[in-house]
Amino acid sequence: MNRQGVPTVHLVWSVQEEFNLRGAVVAAQTLKPDAAIQFDLMLATDTPDMADRDEMAVGSGPGTSLYSFHGRGTLNGVTPHPALVSLIEDTAEAEGMQLQRFAQVGVPTDLSSVQMVGEDAASIDLGFPMRHSHSALEVCDRRDLKSLSRLLVAALDRIGPDLKLERG
Repeated sequence: MNRQGVPTVHLVWSVQEEFNLRGAVVAAQTLKPDAAIQFDLMLATDTPDMADRDEMAVGSGPGTSLYSFHGRGTLNGVTPHPALVSLIEDTAEAEGMQLQRFAQVGVPTDLSSVQMVGEDAASIDLGFPMRHSHSALEVCDRRDLKSLSRLLVAALDRIGPDLKLERG
């Protein structure tokens, strides 16, 4: 944060997530963030073939992950920082926005590795529900994307020097 208590924000677009999360790790090693907010799709589960995995619906607003884990090998997942969970939930409520919650195994993101760079960056995953990931027929609702961007801007506006990122 600068002297006025305003956080410095870096936007990073990364590559090679599907190949051991390489792109985001290089950025995190360079930037050494205090906190990291990851944006990605969140698997919509509002179709019969996905209904047993979670409750994430296209058209019902952005989502935040409360837990993610790869589930195979040594790849890890993300348990979001409690202060960032509160920030996102409080922001959504103050803005009158729907916020879906997501917890799945088998859905790692770049944040899985970013959170362990440096002195453990406080982390949280945010996203938009999407059907048919990695296919030619990916589907999402533009309103979910707009709400996600509104949520991010409003949450960043609420970050001040009183946001405690220590654990314990």
